[in-house]
Amino acid sequence: MAGIPTDERLLAHIFRKYERAFADWSDENKTRATKIWVPIDIEAVAKHYRCDPDLIFGRLYYHMNHRYASNTGDGDKVNFFNMRLGPDRHCVNFPLLASVLADLQEDKKRFQVSTRMAALSLVVSAVSILIAIFWKGGAVMLP
Repeated sequence: MAGIPTDERLLAHIFRKYERAFADWSDENKTRATKIWVPIDIEAVAKHYRCDPDLIFGRLYYHMNHRYASNTGDGDKVNFFNMRLGPDRHCVNFPLLASVLADLQEDKKRFQVSTRMAALSLVVSAVSILIAIFWKGGAVMLP
């Protein structure tokens, strides 16, 4: 069994896989109960990551729903994941998923840029130290 994916990888996969289904909904083409709630196939997602479907379900229902759900100004709760909406099972709030994914991808990019800058700074510092040790007054000092 492969490890469970990060939130960013899991949400990116769900977004790519169900983006068309979200966009194709219309009043004339009602393929699910509502536009924003998109049912997902947890078993297919788990198969993609070669892990147990209960791990994916638990990640969405217990972890992400708690972490990414919010409250409106009226005191209503906006869930990230719902077990059932009408005839649909295992539904994600697709606009909220897209927003969370965008934030996670931005955080990942910011982390990668910071890490690369730190690595570059380390290389520049090491080169500076080597130059200071071995380069005296225009002449190379060899040990």
